[in-house]
Amino acid sequence: MAEKFISLLYPTAESQAYHENRANLPDISESVCDELGLNEIFVLKSSSLTEFFTMDNEVIRYRQSTLEDLLNIPELLETLSKIHPILDDIRELRRLDDSKVSSGESYLYSITEIELYVSCIETMKSGFDNVKGRVSGTAFASLCDFISELTESEYYRELNKQLKSLTERVNEVKSITIGVNLDAQMRPEYAGVISVNSERFKSGKLLDKILRFSFRNDAYTCIAALSPIGKGQSENKQEALVGAFNSAIEDVFRSSVRGWRSIVAEYVIDNTDFLLRLLPEIEFVSRAAELVRKLRDRAGCGVVYPELLPMEEKAFDATGLYNPRVALAIDDEVVLNDFRFDDDAGLYVLSGPNRGGKSVITVAVGAAQAMCQLGLPVPAESCRISPVTGIYTHFPEGADDTIDKGRLGEECSRLKEIFDAVDEYGMILLDESLSSTGAYEASYIASEILTAFAVLGSRGIFSTHLHELAQSIPEINARSLERGGVRIDTLVAGIEEGQRSFKIHRMKPDGKSYAKDIADKYGLSFESLVGGKI
Repeated sequence: MAEKFISLLYPTAESQAYHENRANLPDISESVCDELGLNEIFVLKSSSLTEFFTMDNEVIRYRQSTLEDLLNIPELLETLSKIHPILDDIRELRRLDDSKVSSGESYLYSITEIELYVSCIETMKSGFDNVKGRVSGTAFASLCDFISELTESEYYRELNKQLKSLTERVNEVKSITIGVNLDAQMRPEYAGVISVNSERFKSGKLLDKILRFSFRNDAYTCIAALSPIGKGQSENKQEALVGAFNSAIEDVFRSSVRGWRSIVAEYVIDNTDFLLRLLPEIEFVSRAAELVRKLRDRAGCGVVYPELLPMEEKAFDATGLYNPRVALAIDDEVVLNDFRFDDDAGLYVLSGPNRGGKSVITVAVGAAQAMCQLGLPVPAESCRISPVTGIYTHFPEGADDTIDKGRLGEECSRLKEIFDAVDEYGMILLDESLSSTGAYEASYIASEILTAFAVLGSRGIFSTHLHELAQSIPEINARSLERGGVRIDTLVAGIEEGQRSFKIHRMKPDGKSYAKDIADKYGLSFESLVGGKI
C-alpha cells in the first residue's frame, strides 16, 4: 500500500522538507524559550520547541485547524494519548534491536514490533471511527482516511494472518531437547539441540511423579538436572551455559529470522517508520491542546487565534494581553493590557517602578509572538500578528562570562551579538539591560543602541529603570529618523494610588512621581519620617 503524505503540522511534503532545514526556521533559541517561560508551560520530552517555529502563515493556519479539532473533539486527544506510549515502545525496541547481535532475540523483537504496530493501528481505527464525521481540519481528516484504507487493505489482512501464525509458532516453543555424545571415559565430546518442543519437561523428582500418578520415564521427564543451572554455581558458569544454549537456539531460529525479516521489510518497516515520524508531532499537538485548555480554564484569561498578516506589515496589535506563565502560576486576578506596534512606535522604551510589571509585559509580548509562530492561539482577547524572523532577548541574570569582561562588558557583548543577528523583521526584548553601570553611562550606551535598532527597523521593547533615557526619546527619534528609522515611543508601568497596578500606559514617564508614590507607601517621605520625631 502506497504511503500518503500525512502530517499534523505541515500541509505539504514540500513545506515539511523546507522546515527540516534549520536555516529556514525563525531564530528563536532554546534560551529565548526559557526566558519567555515557554519551556516551563509547554514541556516536550522527545523534541525541542525550537524545532517547530515557523514564519509561514499557511503552516500556522494548518496547525490552528489541527489544534482546533483536538480541542473540539476530546476523543481525538484520548486516542493520541493511547498510541503515544505504544510508539515510544516501538522506538525503544528499534534501539535495542540495533544494539544487539542475537538472532533469537532479533526474531522475538521483530514479532513484538509488528504486534505493537498492529495494536497502534487498531487503537487508531477504533478511536477515529467514532469521530470521522466531526473532523474539519485536513490533518486529522487525512489521518482518519489513511487508517481506514489501511485496515481494510488486503496486505493488512495478510499481515495479521502472518502475525498470528508466527506468534503461535513462538508460543508453542516450551523446551528444547539437548543431546550430548560421550567418549570412552564418559566425558562430553559433542553437544547440540536435537529438537524444539511444544511441551515443558517434568522435573523427574519422586514427589512430582507421585503427584502426577506416573512413575514412567518418558521423553519429557528429566532424570538428572544439568548442574550449572542449579544453585551454588558461579555466575560465569551459568552465563557460559546460557550462552551456549542461546547460540544453539539462534541456529535453530536463523532461517525463521531471515523469513520473518523479509515479512517485516515488506509489510511493517515503512509503516512503523511513518508512525514514528509522527511521534514528535503527536506529542507537540497533544501538549499544545493541554496548554490551551489550562489557559481557557484559568479564570479571567482567554486565548485567541491571531489574525495573521504578512511579515512586511510588521503587525502586532493585541487587546487583553497577558503573560501565560504568570497566569498559570498565581491565583490572583490576571492583569490584562493592550499593546501594539504602529507607525508611531516600532520600538518602545518601557519605564516604571521596580516590580511594577515591566518584565511581565515584555515577556507577554514575546510569548504571544512565539506561540503564534508555533501555530497556537495566543494569550489575549484579540490579536493581529505578522511573523518575525527571530526573537532576541537580553534578560541579565547573574554574572556569566564576567571574570574576563565584567558585568557591563558581558552585557555590551550580548547586545552587539543581538544587533548583528537581528534584521528589520525581527523582534528584540531587552529587560533592564545595562543595569550594571551608572545612570550616565547606561543612558548613553542605551541611546546609541536604540538609535541603531530604530535605523535597522526592528520591533521591540527596551524595559529600563533609566528614566533619563525615556526623557531623551525626542532627541533619539530626531537622529534615527534622519536615517529612515522607525519611531520610538514610551510606555509606563503604572502606579495608581501608591499601588503597583501592573497596567501599562502609553505616555511620557515621570520618574519623580513614582519615587514619591513609593516613598509615601513605605513611610519614607520626609514628612512621614520626621513627623513623629521632630
